[in-house]
Amino acid sequence: MNHTLPNMEAVGGKLQIKVCGMRNAQNIQDLANLKPNYIGFIFYPKSPRYAPNLDAQAVSAIPATIQKVGVFVNETTEVMHEKALIYGLDVLQLHGKETPAQCLQLQEEGFTIFKAFPIAEANDLKNTNGYEGCCDFFLFDTKTPEHGGSGQKFDWRILEKYSGKTPFFLSGGIDLEDAEAINNISHPKCYGIDINSKFETAPGLKDINKLKSFIKRVSTNDKQ
Repeated sequence: MNHTLPNMEAVGGKLQIKVCGMRNAQNIQDLANLKPNYIGFIFYPKSPRYAPNLDAQAVSAIPATIQKVGVFVNETTEVMHEKALIYGLDVLQLHGKETPAQCLQLQEEGFTIFKAFPIAEANDLKNTNGYEGCCDFFLFDTKTPEHGGSGQKFDWRILEKYSGKTPFFLSGGIDLEDAEAINNISHPKCYGIDINSKFETAPGLKDINKLKSFIKRVSTNDKQ
């Protein structure tokens, strides 16, 4: 598994798009045809999008140009290894109290590491400090008791206070009508966006036409 550090030149300056919470085989195939940069699968039992019985064939059919992301909350390294082996995961997205040491270990094994941080106020950004250098990306999501998935936005003006070195993905309640505001985000470390519940017809089932429209609107924007 190759591990490369992210930079915007490598992706042509385009904002990267991650669609999370997938679990239906046909829906996964239809989404892959839209060519997002990342497709995420949630392995957290308390999530309404929990995917305990993913179709391994549908996941393996995803083109290699699309990164496969496994989402975990306070999971053991052994279980993450198991899921990564079964589904060929490229990325591990960690939403719990995972330590910098665990993140670094997984990163050194060749995984790309996303570490999620719940955000409600600027002071919450300080929680990223101990994770510099052991994560490829941070993911800023709306603070909730449920480890994300609330479908709610936080105040994006808080992003202006982030001065870390690690690039980040923006998450939390992003909807189709947010495309223009997202295209206007000018933070130099904003690398991508993570979309989920606002594009669903049911938990874990995405509206492909709505996603297609959103991806077209955002992908035309050059972030360089």
